[in-house]
Amino acid sequence: MPKSKRNRPVTLSKTKKKGREHKESVVNSIRDAVEKYNSIYVFSFENMRNLKFKEFREQHKLTSRFFLGSNKVMQVSLGRSDADEIRPGLHKVSKLLRGDSGLFLTNLSREEVERLFNEYEEYDFARTGTTATEMSPVWKQSNFLFHLQQNINAWWNLRKVPLEQFTHEMEPFLRKQGLPVRLNKGVIELVSDFVVCEEGKPLSPESARILRLLGTKMATFRLHLICRWSPEDFELYREGLDESGVESA
Repeated sequence: MPKSKRNRPVTLSKTKKKGREHKESVVNSIRDAVEKYNSIYVFSFENMRNLKFKEFREQHKLTSRFFLGSNKVMQVSLGRSDADEIRPGLHKVSKLLRGDSGLFLTNLSREEVERLFNEYEEYDFARTGTTATEMSPVWKQSNFLFHLQQNINAWWNLRKVPLEQFTHEMEPFLRKQGLPVRLNKGVIELVSDFVVCEEGKPLSPESARILRLLGTKMATFRLHLICRWSPEDFELYREGLDESGVESA
């Protein structure tokens, strides 16, 4: 029987990289947008969720434009110094494009932009490596988070706890995640104490999977304003930034 051509493995080394044409397209798009919108903001993000960000961007596409990608390309678009900036003062914006950051160009008022960014937050399941944070006291015991237990009153009685939210077919998978479980008349039981994760420590792949199974959303996707530029003025939002580096050419 001949081999299927659909199942050919593709190595990442053979995928095409975004070349010079793509970078030039981004540069031109940003420069065109600078001429169309009244103000420019640099924002940072934590626990980025692409789908949720796309929804947020779609809600404001009539009045605003977002840019995410290579910080260096965005810096080149605006100008890295007062000698090559495309509008006066934009090199200050360029210097603040560091790490997980992006550009927001808009015709919305300053008050409206600040309200949108300050109020925006979306909860989602934490991924591997995310630092564990307290989300629900129902699963908390002592300084540990998400200690599996029967109910909020049974802090110390953790032996043979039925996990009725899971069907019996899930038992092998739960054991693979490290849970001490067994089947008892078709019901999965937790047979000994088990700590899913500890506060302040990064989540393992197994911990992240268990929290997802429990429906526990530990990650919060947020956007933070860093600075604002308009033809009239420039403002920093974040304390502790190196303003000397921003002000220099």
